[in-house]
Amino acid sequence: MNPVILFLVGVAMTAALTIGVVSYLRPSLQAVLVDLCGTERRAAFWTAFSTITVALTPIMFALHYRPDLSANSRAVFELGTQLEWALAGLLMSVVLLAIVLAKFIPLNEPVRRT
Repeated sequence: MNPVILFLVGVAMTAALTIGVVSYLRPSLQAVLVDLCGTERRAAFWTAFSTITVALTPIMFALHYRPDLSANSRAVFELGTQLEWALAGLLMSVVLLAIVLAKFIPLNEPVRRT
């Protein structure tokens, strides 16, 4: 397989995976940030910032990987390696976001009775 096509397929798969993760996390993140920031506008900024960070980190990792198409390599394994790096970037960005948010979430929230 052509290394350029292999590279682009890996980046496209990374982008699709990233869009899925960001779409899944965004509503919950927005709600938490509204609670922490106090206003919808502040939360919207930090949600956009977090979304961009979480989306670009795995793509950056995927762009860094260059497929090796020597005689002994297989395209599927090269894609797997590229996605491995992308998933490492995605995991890193989500974990760092969680650590930062956890520092601002109060530990002893009073229990609300309804």
